[in-house]
Amino acid sequence: MLEKDYKILLVEDDINFGIILRDYLRLNDFEVTLARNGMEGFEKFKKDYFDLIILDVMMPYKDGFTLAKEIRARNKQVPLIFLTAKTLKEDMLRGYQLGADDYVNKPFDSEVLLYKIKALLSRRVVKVEEEKPEVFNFEIGNFSFDSKLRQLSYDGEAPVKLSPKESKLLKMLVEHKNDLMPREKALTKIWQDDNYFTSRSMDVYIAKLRKLLQRDENVKIVNIHGAGFRLVDQSVSKEKV
Repeated sequence: MLEKDYKILLVEDDINFGIILRDYLRLNDFEVTLARNGMEGFEKFKKDYFDLIILDVMMPYKDGFTLAKEIRARNKQVPLIFLTAKTLKEDMLRGYQLGADDYVNKPFDSEVLLYKIKALLSRRVVKVEEEKPEVFNFEIGNFSFDSKLRQLSYDGEAPVKLSPKESKLLKMLVEHKNDLMPREKALTKIWQDDNYFTSRSMDVYIAKLRKLLQRDENVKIVNIHGAGFRLVDQSVSKEKV
């Protein structure tokens, strides 16, 4: 059983079929983004985080095989499922060689696809948990951050207690330290929504964290316009010099 709403990128050029499949997956608690050709699919993939990707093989502008190759060049781990009306052995082998995790022939039973998706995501969760135990204690410049106790302390002083959302947001920023933390990823994971009001709410929390971290001149949260935020810890780069 899956414990959260996972994000799926569905790339399908048959608009009617794509909408029906998207709505079916949404009814089963998945957050689904629909792209209507390979080029649009790649642009959406670059701008957001997805837990699983479903690709039609035959598409205009950029076919599923080409798109899969480009995705795998950027992300080796995200599960890929190919949808196709073709049953040629050569096409199936090509899909698996490009890193596909499963191959579903049209027409198919939607319930079977649903169980394939859940199985892939469940295996991925287990694999990630085995390979990367969760970390709760972090160093941010002269700050020590305990995400489990939600405590942030500066240079050994008495810790400040963070709210649950402040702690989750700071943890995500630290996990992306000196790199981009996508706005949509944080909104979906922490607020379970990415509408205008939750976005403004997150900006308030970012402002609170900036105020707490301003005591260390080497630490700052930078706004990446239209994309998200980056927690810059200059003390990390200074240590490497």
